[in-house]
Amino acid sequence: MMRSRVALPAGCRHCVKVCAAMNQCEETEERVQPSKTGLCGDHEAPRPEQHTPDSPGPGPGSSCVTLLSYTSMEYPLLFRQSADERVDQESSQVPSGQSARQHLTHLDYIFKLLEDNIVTFVKNELKKIKKVLSSDFPECLESQEEEDVLDGEEEEKRRRSSREAFLKITLHFLRRMKQEELADRLQSSNPLGVCQHKLKSNLQKKFQCVFEGIAKAGNPTLLNQIYTELYITEGGTAEVNDEHEVRQIETASRKPNRLETTIRQEDIFKASPGRDKPIRTVMTKGVAGIGKTVLTQKFILDWAEDKANQDIQFTFPFTFRELNMLKEKKFSLVEFVHHFFTETKEICSFEEFQVVFIFDGLDECRPPLDFHNTEILTDVTESTSVDVLLTNLIRGKLLPSARLWITTRPAAANQIPPDCVDMVTEVRGFTDPQKEEYFRKRFRDEEQASSIISHIKTSRSLHIMCHIPVFCWITATVLEDVLKTGEGGEMPKTLTEMYIHFLVVQSKVKNVKFDGGAETDPHWTPESRKMIESLGKLAFDQLQKGNLIFYESDLTECGIDIRAASVYSGVFTQIFKEERGLYQDKVFCFIHLSVQEFLAALHVQLRFINSGVNLLTEKQKSSKKSETKTEESAETRLYQSAVDEALQSPNGHLDLFLRFLLGLSLETNQNLLRGLLTETGSSSQANQKTVHYIKEKISENRSPERSINLFHCLNELNDRSLVKEIQQYLRSGSLSTDKLSPAQWSALVFILLSSEKDLDVFDLKKYSASEEALLRLLPVVKASNKAV
Repeated sequence: MMRSRVALPAGCRHCVKVCAAMNQCEETEERVQPSKTGLCGDHEAPRPEQHTPDSPGPGPGSSCVTLLSYTSMEYPLLFRQSADERVDQESSQVPSGQSARQHLTHLDYIFKLLEDNIVTFVKNELKKIKKVLSSDFPECLESQEEEDVLDGEEEEKRRRSSREAFLKITLHFLRRMKQEELADRLQSSNPLGVCQHKLKSNLQKKFQCVFEGIAKAGNPTLLNQIYTELYITEGGTAEVNDEHEVRQIETASRKPNRLETTIRQEDIFKASPGRDKPIRTVMTKGVAGIGKTVLTQKFILDWAEDKANQDIQFTFPFTFRELNMLKEKKFSLVEFVHHFFTETKEICSFEEFQVVFIFDGLDECRPPLDFHNTEILTDVTESTSVDVLLTNLIRGKLLPSARLWITTRPAAANQIPPDCVDMVTEVRGFTDPQKEEYFRKRFRDEEQASSIISHIKTSRSLHIMCHIPVFCWITATVLEDVLKTGEGGEMPKTLTEMYIHFLVVQSKVKNVKFDGGAETDPHWTPESRKMIESLGKLAFDQLQKGNLIFYESDLTECGIDIRAASVYSGVFTQIFKEERGLYQDKVFCFIHLSVQEFLAALHVQLRFINSGVNLLTEKQKSSKKSETKTEESAETRLYQSAVDEALQSPNGHLDLFLRFLLGLSLETNQNLLRGLLTETGSSSQANQKTVHYIKEKISENRSPERSINLFHCLNELNDRSLVKEIQQYLRSGSLSTDKLSPAQWSALVFILLSSEKDLDVFDLKKYSASEEALLRLLPVVKASNKAV
């Protein structure tokens, strides 16, 4: 008889593996094994010790419809012998021989046994499914006689997995046979499957599309089409890093050749070879804009589309920006899940299932997570505040069987004790080849792409920042406009120039797209000036507080109406964006931390030029700027106070702000903002005094991180005298480290760390073998793979 071959769907292919691994089933149908279930219903499944052959059946009003899960009908797969024992025993009856024919006969015999086992398993399972679908089937299976068989946890998981896979196959063939009504009835008899289906369907809708640009008014693009595999490395600690994130990017970009364990997002919970302990909690670190959120979205989408991690029954993604809004509310863990994922309201307990909680953006968490004094909570039905729920979930006190994935910027990593984290991973940005690939894809003209790549390489600051995908997009947006219009002469070389151009481009887009103007019209209108001034105030006030996301209360404090904020996010779509959480209020943020830092610096500069106010000292000066020595001193004090504030910051959060503010002090940059600034021009004497002040600070033996940022500040002020001095010594071979001043030592470190040459092996002896040289050059030693 001819047998047709039927292609199975991806979800069903798993059953082939399951069945192949099946041990020989009992020839007779096994009875139902009761088990505790996590499905909500009016009746609880009877416990094995309570169930006897004499147990009365359910009353006439009894209904267990939510318990009639085919996959929760714990029919034990009892075996008289293990498969290995059976095969070994049977194979001993096969005549032994060395010939190929004898070997083939043996293989045929094994596969005949395998076929018998699979057929028996399928017949028995189909009988159970038929009972579920038959009209005269009793309403509750729990009233039937059952054998009390206690299996281990692994056996229980295997049995559940087998039945879930077989159920998928059955539903697939019923629908192929056009038996939609039976398929729907079978699927609806499985509450777990129904909840899963609804959850996966909703998560697919939520995460399958991303939007080109920022605003949701943009063109939706399928995430699976544009997702590029991100570089995730295993290792590191959950300890805090006090460097500004741009400095961390510099450090990462200098270590391209180090051997590191890389991980794909779908394998985030899989233990690496040699790791015995299972992974419960993963922390993924990465600077702002590096792709942490997209990474979690891809994980969720792959699960929802049945492409990966199908051993997980439920995946629940949360963002801390959403959870911040629940600080006054109380939930039990079950209520907490139901609040965000109403599809799961049929489930009143999650202990029976493999659950993954994803918490994105720990750095945005506002309620304090106190792991030392928070009460211990183990009951998933007990109500408490959200921060208590989170700390106990992360501790493993609450639902210890769950897996957790937490993402964060590096500065917030220490909010969670290291002993609560099983694995730390890090998302790295673009490598140098990936940067080039990005620009060659963005600019199809080969000559144009090569020109842009060469230009970026000439500016170390720009090249480093392009490690961040978002900055590559900003750079491409600016350079595309500069090349198209030919305005501004040279292409921007410093960070400040790049962000000024970016702001001007967005202003032009507003004029043309929203106001119906021409590209040749003035960039700045009274309305757009007011918008940027308001956004600058918001950026500065929230940067001072360390906030990257803003709620209605934050906007109110800054004097911004929430309706106005929505307008801003709709007009300056590539600068400021509005988001909505699940069932929550509006949340606002800038597209990247660096944009917030630039606008904050612009706000300080605007207030000083237009009003004479130094926001860093809050001392009111005359409202009209003059050319007197006193006013020059006020300008000098503004920039000196900014240097002091940045150096006093414990985590370097004002480092980039300082670079932008000093860059904005140059008249050439102010001219680019003509129309936004009511008057331009700054004192060259004030700039010289600022340069001198920065060099004094470099000479004070500051930490290498702070000194390096001060050199970047000098670059923004177009002063490279210290660096050129050391470079001249290096070129002539006359560098004597015995005579270097502290500032010159710092310049040498800056030059070595800024070099495009790979610091694979650093020859320390080339400079000096003294203890002082080792201490001074320690940052370079740390950055290199090997020092000799």
